[in-house]
Amino acid sequence: MAKPQVLGKGVKYRGSIHDFPNFDPNQDAEALYTAMKGFGSDKEAILELITSRSNRQRQEISQSYKSLYGKDLIADLKYELTGKFERLIVGLMRPLAYCDAKEIKDAISGIGTDEKCLIEILASRTNEQIHQLVAAYKDAYERDLEADIIGDTSGHFQKMLVVLLQGTREQDDVVSEDLVQQDVQDLYEAGELKWGTDEAQFIYILGNRSKQHLRLVFDEYLRTTGKPIEASIRGELSGDFEKLMLAVVKCIRSTPEYFAERLFKAMKGLGTRDNTLIRIMVSRSELDMLDIREIFRTKYEKSLYSMIKNDTSGEYKKALLKLCGGDDDAAGQFFPEAAQVAYQMWELSAVARVELKGTVRPVDNFNPDADAKALRKAMKGLGTDEDTIIDIITHRSNAQRQQIRQTFKSHFGRDLMADLKSEISGDLARLILGLMMPPAHYDAKQLKKAMEGAGTDEKALIEILATRTNAEIRAICEAYKEDYHKSLEDALSSDTSGHFRRILISLATGNREEGGEDRNQAREDAQEIADTPSGDKTSLETRFMTILCTRSYPHLRRVFQEFVKMTNYDVEHTIKKEMSGDVRDVFVAIVQSVKNKPLFFADKLYKSMKGAGTDDKTLTRIMVSRSEIDLLNIRREFIEKYDKSLHQAIEGDTSGDFLKALLAICGGED
Repeated sequence: MAKPQVLGKGVKYRGSIHDFPNFDPNQDAEALYTAMKGFGSDKEAILELITSRSNRQRQEISQSYKSLYGKDLIADLKYELTGKFERLIVGLMRPLAYCDAKEIKDAISGIGTDEKCLIEILASRTNEQIHQLVAAYKDAYERDLEADIIGDTSGHFQKMLVVLLQGTREQDDVVSEDLVQQDVQDLYEAGELKWGTDEAQFIYILGNRSKQHLRLVFDEYLRTTGKPIEASIRGELSGDFEKLMLAVVKCIRSTPEYFAERLFKAMKGLGTRDNTLIRIMVSRSELDMLDIREIFRTKYEKSLYSMIKNDTSGEYKKALLKLCGGDDDAAGQFFPEAAQVAYQMWELSAVARVELKGTVRPVDNFNPDADAKALRKAMKGLGTDEDTIIDIITHRSNAQRQQIRQTFKSHFGRDLMADLKSEISGDLARLILGLMMPPAHYDAKQLKKAMEGAGTDEKALIEILATRTNAEIRAICEAYKEDYHKSLEDALSSDTSGHFRRILISLATGNREEGGEDRNQAREDAQEIADTPSGDKTSLETRFMTILCTRSYPHLRRVFQEFVKMTNYDVEHTIKKEMSGDVRDVFVAIVQSVKNKPLFFADKLYKSMKGAGTDDKTLTRIMVSRSEIDLLNIRREFIEKYDKSLHQAIEGDTSGDFLKALLAICGGED
């Protein structure tokens, strides 16, 4: 990789494209003329030359080309090249401000508007870049950009775009604590506390305050309200305005992370959003492509280079890979800057003390007597009234459901669970009966099922034992003994083997330390797992087990940070590289759970509904077991990561009464 050039004030250059050494614009102009002369063009020579020059040098080549041949280089390139490759090469030939101006002109020309393009450019550019863009638009099209945007958009979306177009965001890094508190209060009162939303406050604060100031506002907002600013924006705003405000927040937090996410979404799934891919690769190649690559690698566990390689073809692919500037998977490891990104992610996860919230809460004016009677009526006689059953059971807390069970037996001398079992079936029965069991007994039953019969469901064992608290584990052990007359440890011993068995048994003791972090001990722990020679699998697994299965969550967060500092690896990456099978899976689950438990479950839910067929057992197990603990947090992580709500995913993947019950537990559309 090219050595980073250092800019003024010790700032490192973070682009992937550098000035070409011994540059001669006349020679390059001649080479391009030759490549396009005669029948057919030498596309390889064109792409090689243009992607190896900086934008400043390309402007000089254009000038020389005109002087030497009296022709416009961009017009010639357009004539010789076609499709995506032409768009990419021509984009590289324009100065950045003119490139942005062209993208915006295309986005608002003709029928319909490409709002995503407007959002991406105007939410991410600095004041200076905005001023240059406005001037370039005027120069290229002899039109006023603000007037054109006003003519093509409307409402609050239009107002925020106009604010961003002023390029007057405060630049001051000195932050007033009083103003931070005031802004948090104003945003809270404009959204959460207000009937209807005062959009003007959101526009004013998010459109004008400095990045440094807003980052502190976001941290304080989370501490004060218990929810991230993104969740409030989703709850209070809608449509393109909501998307624009979320993009602004993402760019304030980290512009490279915003672009890494945009690139990933441009290439994931079927088909590629080539316009987005081209626009970002062109516009960021001399700004922050190295940062984007690092965050991409950390966040998506694959390099940007490998994703482009698998998703594009021909000269277009070659040119994009040149702009990418290197493959971060080539060495099979993180490089130092990526490790720093991972380190910062740990810092954030340690700071964010997010309040955990379930979606199912005790109902007010609870009347177990009336509920028991209504359930009996719903199951009596011919046919079953599933709607009533779903409505009552999904809108009561577990403690209230236990009271209903008791009342049902007292009134009718019948077992409510047995009656439900005989009246409903399939996925709905699994879900409703799961909700009716006390949580520890439900988990015990899931563990028993995972070990029953031929074959073991290791995924279920891992999911439960790697994520429960000490108190929950101890309650599960008691419930298991009570229900199956055998200790959970004995069951695990006879059904699993080797290191995997040792890890599960260690987790099943429920003896994880409860305290905070100890920095000195954390350094020692990190050293302990970092020192194991690669290839010494047994020793590595034992060392990881003694630390991952016994230390408290806050302490493990610090261990993982220290590990990054020592090795330039994220601990999860190391586990995946050095281990395999169930041992790897259980350690990864512990690490992900320590990093962000709601995100761990959001991932599991997504995978249970992704692709053909649904893994109903996993879907049911998570919805039942997290409904009163952190399902609201899981919902937030789900929409943040997958760009669709858990509600939408369930709607698109299940049906009938099972769907109705799941949506009731889900508790709302984000």
